[in-house]
Amino acid sequence: MRAHYIHVTHDFAKPVGPVFEHLAEHENLGDLFGASISRLEDGRGHRNGVGSRRELRVGPLPPFEETITEFEPNQRIEYRITKGSPLRGHVGTMRFSERPGGGTHLDYRIRLSSPFPALALIVKTAVTRSLDQNLPAVDSAP
Repeated sequence: MRAHYIHVTHDFAKPVGPVFEHLAEHENLGDLFGASISRLEDGRGHRNGVGSRRELRVGPLPPFEETITEFEPNQRIEYRITKGSPLRGHVGTMRFSERPGGGTHLDYRIRLSSPFPALALIVKTAVTRSLDQNLPAVDSAP
């Protein structure tokens, strides 16, 4: 299986804290990915921290689960698909840093592969498009 990589960066006007908190909250990711997202379990030490799980439903596809594997407040969130997906080796990492002069820089990387080669490429294209279109709205989120 060939791995595919998504790399999206985005600069926000808001400071790191509010951007991190917004993107750490599972339910807020639905608009970002065009998915229905349900919280399955809270994390240890922080509601959205290590061990927290979410279920994603995208269109008519079967649901799948993601689990937070690393969580450093205002710095880093890492998650993996842990159940129900034909994607393999899916790891998403969001890194947050302060921009010189204020605001937040997000560096978001996703690795994915599938035993169905075309599927990974389709998902890569759709996720990249969705992130590019929807990340700017985080600046206007409450």
